[in-house]
Amino acid sequence: MTWKLKQGVTWHDGKPFTADDVVFNWEYAKDPATAAYTIASYQDVMVAKVDPYTVTVKFKKPTPFWADAFVGTRGMLIPKHLFADYIGAKSRDAPTNLKPVGTGPYMFKDFKPGDLVTGVMNPNYHQANKPFFDTVEMKGGGDAVSAARAVLQTGEFDFAWNLQVEDEILSRLEKGGKGSVSVTPGGNIEFLLMNTTDPWTEVDGERSSLKTKHPTLSDPEVRKAMALLVDNKSIQDHIYGRTGPATRNFLYGPPRFDSKNNPIEFNVDKANDILEKAGWKKGADGIRAKDGKKLKFVYQTSINQPRQKTQAIIKQAAQKAGIDIELKSVTASVFFSSDVANPDTYTKFYTDLEMYTTTMGQPDPGTHMLQFVSTEAATKENKWQGRNITRWQSPEADKLYRETEAELDPVKRAASFIKLNDLAIQNQIVLGIVQRPTVSARTAKLNCNISGWDNNTSDLSDWFKDA
Repeated sequence: MTWKLKQGVTWHDGKPFTADDVVFNWEYAKDPATAAYTIASYQDVMVAKVDPYTVTVKFKKPTPFWADAFVGTRGMLIPKHLFADYIGAKSRDAPTNLKPVGTGPYMFKDFKPGDLVTGVMNPNYHQANKPFFDTVEMKGGGDAVSAARAVLQTGEFDFAWNLQVEDEILSRLEKGGKGSVSVTPGGNIEFLLMNTTDPWTEVDGERSSLKTKHPTLSDPEVRKAMALLVDNKSIQDHIYGRTGPATRNFLYGPPRFDSKNNPIEFNVDKANDILEKAGWKKGADGIRAKDGKKLKFVYQTSINQPRQKTQAIIKQAAQKAGIDIELKSVTASVFFSSDVANPDTYTKFYTDLEMYTTTMGQPDPGTHMLQFVSTEAATKENKWQGRNITRWQSPEADKLYRETEAELDPVKRAASFIKLNDLAIQNQIVLGIVQRPTVSARTAKLNCNISGWDNNTSDLSDWFKDA
């Protein structure tokens, strides 16, 4: 692929944006020592400068979604002149990590951790007569309900994103008349993972090691029973409503990738029958056991009211089947961090069950479905940056994924992705709970277009308010 860069674009500090920056981003992200989240998009391509405003991207094999590098969810670039001295293992020490310099419509002004990010208009923005606001303030550190209230009820802010809030609460706040909720279809999914490795045994300084297998979830009958104890419909009806249609799939969008082979089934009696026949007998405490191993699981997720309510629904059903579940809730800033020293991050998965949302930031499943590729296992060696959090090792899944990487026929490629989804779902490695369309709130006067396949603020330069 040959990319022609727009000329006359400058970084916020006035330095020109050129092909050298593009090539540098490739070099920076593909270095394993950098431990970049974007490494999967860059490690298998070659990027070269043709002239100051032209670059080529070469691929080792046919690549159906060739736009992933630089343009997909990995399309946010950093300036070479500020990061060149911090490539590889020094990447975390770059001063500009917390004082970003980009080419966008607003320039960084201030950041208060867990509180406020402030931006000011970029006077040299490369699009004429844009943007339309002098300043932008983005507030974080609170909870989703407070964010919704700040827009829909008090009007203190103009926009709130990622509103994982019970639909009943959102509907009540909307009645205030100061704003409305937008539900934009996409491919994000709330799901439950079952650990294939042993999170309670340490091998070579690492729990959930690939050298172990889970003491009870390695039994496929236990996983089948657990799948029958997830009440998707109740979770939709009583928690998410319009903001979370129930699904068993992990991959459901765009529509051509939506499998019809995984109906939702909730059946406590059937789960009990499966476990009984598999030799898991209830003890005096009501908990099933076999060969001295009890069906006792720790089930973790981030702190968020819908998630804690979902945990409670699943725990209650599991108790009826003789499975004891301990609920664990982790502060979101810890759970979703990349801190290699913290044992409670979702990528370490040091529990038996885990629930969160994977965002599908582009209308192609290539990156999304890496979660089932053996070589993508999150391990100590790769600083837990691999996307395969369950560490599932399946030659069949690997083969299906490799087919999608080189298949240029869109119909055949979609069929392989559907088979891969079905394999993971029907082996109960992952269980879809609800779809997570992009849910946001805006005040009545704010005009903005939200895409289900990009950051909410991807077109921030076009946002404006009615007089």
